[in-house]
Amino acid sequence: MFVKVNRDEIIEGLQKSAGIIPAKTGAAFLRSIWLEAQDGSLKIMSTDSSLEFCGEYPAQVMTPGRVGVQGRAFCDLVRNLPKGELTIKVDEEGKNMLIEQGRRKYKLPANEPEWFQAFAPFPEGETVFWSGDFLHEVIEKIGFCISEEDNMEAIACLYLKPEQDAAGKRVEVCGLNGHQFAMFTFVNDDIFNLLPRDGVLIQRKYLSELKKWLGADEIELAMGEKRLFLRTGDKRETFSLPLSFYQYPNYQGFLSKLKDPTAARLTVNRSELIDTLERILIFNTDSNRCTYFLFSPGEVVLYSQGQDVGTAQEPLAATYQGDLQRIAFPTRNLIEILSHYASQEVTLILTGAEAPCGVSGDKDQNYNVIIMPMMIQEETYYAEENA
Repeated sequence: MFVKVNRDEIIEGLQKSAGIIPAKTGAAFLRSIWLEAQDGSLKIMSTDSSLEFCGEYPAQVMTPGRVGVQGRAFCDLVRNLPKGELTIKVDEEGKNMLIEQGRRKYKLPANEPEWFQAFAPFPEGETVFWSGDFLHEVIEKIGFCISEEDNMEAIACLYLKPEQDAAGKRVEVCGLNGHQFAMFTFVNDDIFNLLPRDGVLIQRKYLSELKKWLGADEIELAMGEKRLFLRTGDKRETFSLPLSFYQYPNYQGFLSKLKDPTAARLTVNRSELIDTLERILIFNTDSNRCTYFLFSPGEVVLYSQGQDVGTAQEPLAATYQGDLQRIAFPTRNLIEILSHYASQEVTLILTGAEAPCGVSGDKDQNYNVIIMPMMIQEETYYAEENA
């Protein structure tokens, strides 16, 4: 292989490619970035055996061919080079890859071509176009509620499901971790038709790299039997990931509880509530991680205390309707939930002291998060409910 390429044309693709390969562990071929020169372009490919990335960039191909190289070392080298043309070639023995830029010369060990494993091809049948920005936003709104434990199967996944009822067609995107649940709904007929009726599951561990790959531009989606494929609108880069096939829990039961007309409702300024919770957080401890809410018609009093850190108590103007007198929430979790809302005011729908609490906002009509309260064991000590 012998190719000339502009450093700035390939650096972004190299960084995306290096991002998905294992840093030190795993087989050598999984730590490789593969370069393939042919037909006036240079392909950059990498995989961790689950995720697959392929980018194609303009190049002057002198001799076509394919070579693998230690991925992070090659990426770091090119990233630290100045702008300009690079010459990349394999020596006659095929043992080393030579990189030159002017009088700069570098040599990296080349991997055996036989190590390369063909990537899953992008399905060219039914595809749809979607906003990369919007998909990124959806992941942000849901991802924090997904279980971080891989052995939790379905609840360690992002769930996308087409749903149709009297209100029409919509796509529901859900995340669940046992004590929190988030759902974002949107209307898009193309995505609705692309998804299988039972929906699809994407493991949480793949979402961070997917977000890094996504840009502001439109992307093309395709669904294989076992993989989800995403491609830039110019067909230059392809990113694919495996789908999971667990049975997602039925979440309609606890959603229906939020429609109970007897549920209590607390409406409060979102920014003021976050500010108050952040001050209360200072007084939380490892054994007491909650904020205690005391309700009255015109305000809510928030407080917390720890044996070693003292006590905090703050009143906050609020509108409250209901018979519930007190409740406790994990402080840090509630702050994180509120940070994903855009509404000036949020409403907490309280179905019981130890029952699901829904969070909604007038500017977040398609977004709902449910948080489980903490069990109140004594007047001042609390432990998280075993959900």
